[in-house]
Amino acid sequence: MGNKTLVILGSNRKNSLTESITRKALLQTEFDMIDLLDHKIAHYNYDGHYPADDEFEAIISKALPYDNIIFATPVYWYSMSGVMKVFFDRLTDLITIKKDLGRGLRGKSASMIAVGADPTIPDGFEVPFKHTAAYLGIQYKGCTYYATEPRNV
Repeated sequence: MGNKTLVILGSNRKNSLTESITRKALLQTEFDMIDLLDHKIAHYNYDGHYPADDEFEAIISKALPYDNIIFATPVYWYSMSGVMKVFFDRLTDLITIKKDLGRGLRGKSASMIAVGADPTIPDGFEVPFKHTAAYLGIQYKGCTYYATEPRNV
């Protein structure tokens, strides 16, 4: 794939503001996108047995040819979205039962696009991204945060 970029979108709804902002932000960049809502990803479990229709391993296999991975997520309650959290929890499989896939991520770069209503990104928001990347041997290149208009509750 050369230097092509893969976006892993973790919004909890289709045609979301996060997707729209991500596409605009990457207008000058060639990229492919995996929308986690289009895939069945079981929650992490310690025994490593997942339903036959679980697609986590297939998503990681699709990501391996890319040099750059961008995680795009809205900010929900000062953290990544639930669908992105389930995906991140499953990365545990890459250091336990699917080490070959995990090793395939070494040397890649990753960054993040976050979209939220607060004027600045919440304290500590990047911690799971930075530490997960370091643990997997991925170079973390930082976060771009897009603040939206706060909604009236």
